[in-house]
Amino acid sequence: MMGLTFINALVFGVQGNTIRYLGSDTPFNQFLAGAAAGAIQCVICCPMELAKTRMQLQGTGEYKSKSKNYKNSLDCLVKIHRKEGLRGINRGMVTTFLRETPSFGFYFLTYDYLTRYLGCEFNDNFIIPKLLFAGGMSGIVSWLSTYPIDVIKSRLQADGIGGVNNYNGILDCVRKSYQVEGWRVFTRGLTSTLLRAFPVNAATFATVTLFLMYMRSENTIKECDAVPAIQQPTSM
Repeated sequence: MMGLTFINALVFGVQGNTIRYLGSDTPFNQFLAGAAAGAIQCVICCPMELAKTRMQLQGTGEYKSKSKNYKNSLDCLVKIHRKEGLRGINRGMVTTFLRETPSFGFYFLTYDYLTRYLGCEFNDNFIIPKLLFAGGMSGIVSWLSTYPIDVIKSRLQADGIGGVNNYNGILDCVRKSYQVEGWRVFTRGLTSTLLRAFPVNAATFATVTLFLMYMRSENTIKECDAVPAIQQPTSM
């Protein structure tokens, strides 16, 4: 949970600062800023997802054993580093980058478009449901844009746990997965992912947007209070 909180803070921070650096709030700049945020957070996201994948697989299926190898995510990463080095910690980094960069671009682009289209204003009586809808749909669009890459990433990160590497790289993983399971393999688990994506991203975007709106309104009030009141001329 703390890791996700940090990632969200990093993503929204990078996106906001990139927009300010680009100078104009255009749809293309929204995509670029989102893509930049997605690319930067890969450094943290990739090891976290690697640990999650290894933790979920231990003790199940072909990876079943009498005792679990990892106590928690940190212990998992430490043991992977000892056994496989820095390269092992960053297993799946390329596919994570290929997934996160465009998906976060579409993520922020979709949210920007929908909030403008819906007319989301701070004094709007329906601001919360509008933000929830825009955030939820942004999450769905971002996952739809790169979900097949996520499937490949997960397979590469799970590869080699049993001591045998089945894939020699990204293209080899794509080819073998398609040959064995057909094109449907690239959409496996998509429905459950989308069902989770809508409420999670709806809550995330609505919370961040309302917080920023509140802080900006508070700053505006303070600036107004700091300005000396204009004295009205007294009648003689």
